[in-house]
Amino acid sequence: MKIKYFLFSISLIVFLVTCNSTQKLNNNNNEEPVVIANDSLEYEIIIIDPGFNLYLNSVARPKGFYSQNYLENKNQFFVAAWNYRANNPLQFNPSIYENVIEYDNNVDYGYDVNYKLFNYFLFAQQKYRMQLR
Repeated sequence: MKIKYFLFSISLIVFLVTCNSTQKLNNNNNEEPVVIANDSLEYEIIIIDPGFNLYLNSVARPKGFYSQNYLENKNQFFVAAWNYRANNPLQFNPSIYENVIEYDNNVDYGYDVNYKLFNYFLFAQQKYRMQLR
């Protein structure tokens, strides 16, 4: 059963280099990727994981529930744990941790980016029954 879930592996690509974002989100199909992008600012996050749109729209706390500072602090912690696992494919499933996340703690990515990244980490922990520590 786990292998079945891993076949629907995630692809999380993060190229974050600035603040402010433009969101491109197709709410018509919960299987569509969540994309946060701004071509002129040269960063993009693409989250391809079945069920994440549904989670984001129905389970996640609403925008504004958490402060941006809280989200940044949590994301800093989650990114470090995620990257450790992505860099150790013999110890952790490389089908889940396909990519390292480039997240600079000194850059203000804005609320939207931090909100969606934080919620992806919560979603992934629940879906794949893992704890990012």
